[in-house]
Amino acid sequence: MKRALKVAVAAAALGMSGLAAQAEGLKVGFMATLSGPPAALGEHMRDGFLLGVKEAGGKLGGLDTEVLIVDDELKPDAALTKVQGLLERDKVDIMAGVVFSNVMMSVYKPIIQSETIMVSANAGPSPIAGKACSPYFFSTSWQNDQNHEVMGKYAQDQGYKRVVVMAPNYQAGKDSISGFKRYYGGEVVDEIYTKLGQLDFSAEIARIADAKPDAIFTFMPGGMGVNLVKQFSQAGLSDKVPFLSAFTVDETTLPATQDTAVGLKSGSQWSSTLDNPANKAFVAAFEKEYGYAPSLYASQGYDAARLIDGALKKAGGKDDKQALIAALREAPFESVRGDFKFNTNHFPVQDFYVVEGAKRDDGKYIVKVVEKVFDDQGDAYAAECTLK
Repeated sequence: MKRALKVAVAAAALGMSGLAAQAEGLKVGFMATLSGPPAALGEHMRDGFLLGVKEAGGKLGGLDTEVLIVDDELKPDAALTKVQGLLERDKVDIMAGVVFSNVMMSVYKPIIQSETIMVSANAGPSPIAGKACSPYFFSTSWQNDQNHEVMGKYAQDQGYKRVVVMAPNYQAGKDSISGFKRYYGGEVVDEIYTKLGQLDFSAEIARIADAKPDAIFTFMPGGMGVNLVKQFSQAGLSDKVPFLSAFTVDETTLPATQDTAVGLKSGSQWSSTLDNPANKAFVAAFEKEYGYAPSLYASQGYDAARLIDGALKKAGGKDDKQALIAALREAPFESVRGDFKFNTNHFPVQDFYVVEGAKRDDGKYIVKVVEKVFDDQGDAYAAECTLK
């Protein structure tokens, strides 16, 4: 048994699935985008989750834990097939992960209809937060609009009168623009939607230059964000147009953009510089385990594992699903972001910040907190959810 536990912990450290689960143990299906330009997002989220499993001794809630990791390839159809395999063939007890909202919208219905608990560590599309909410769904991230709302409020407070907004043309992109507009009262002089996965932004940058806005707001995650930041700078706009974003400048993109992104502002609910004991311990453990600086995706994956662990302990195991759901609602864990509780729709009520790209003394690139914008903020769709 001691050797089996050592193998389980070693597997978690290497980011592998199959954590030597016993017949009475826990099976977690973990889905993430692990290939293509946005793979870093899924890798951070996976590594954070597996660190949480490792710190629990390979036993979430005291149960020998097997994590079955699948790559959704950022293809909703492929994701649906793979999640059906996890549910029907592998008989997973809990689902977790999912980076992109188009994937979440594809897999959400079969997961919920099977009455399997789903803990999202990233994607938070608006329908799931509102009328399509479910007692089986929980989020350790945010509702899609929220980090963008931060930048809408920031742009308003900075007095920017004319702004161009740009995002990929899918659910999270539409949510991002809605979130920004909710708190921005100035003029949106151009609203640009790009293809998901687009890497050449020359035409869009020309439109921005022609519009001569006071600022640009954009949501471009992963490789899209890397290319946009570089091309924006190469076009000579960095010193002319303030660049505001969410999920575009973070620890998944900064290793590639480096000094080009230092000082660029983003909205976030987390930073490695947040001063609380849980966060300090997480950042130190993550960098020791993996050798790179964690992003918000890593923090959300880590919190997902800790939430599952705490809820299973509080519920006395996995067998009484209603007791487990009740325990999850209480969020019995210490979040790395500090303040954390669940709203009625099972999305977090939490603080939100303006952060900016920065270079640490050791040469690693991170985002650091500039200012708090919202305190104990819930999302705009909770009132539409019928859960009490």
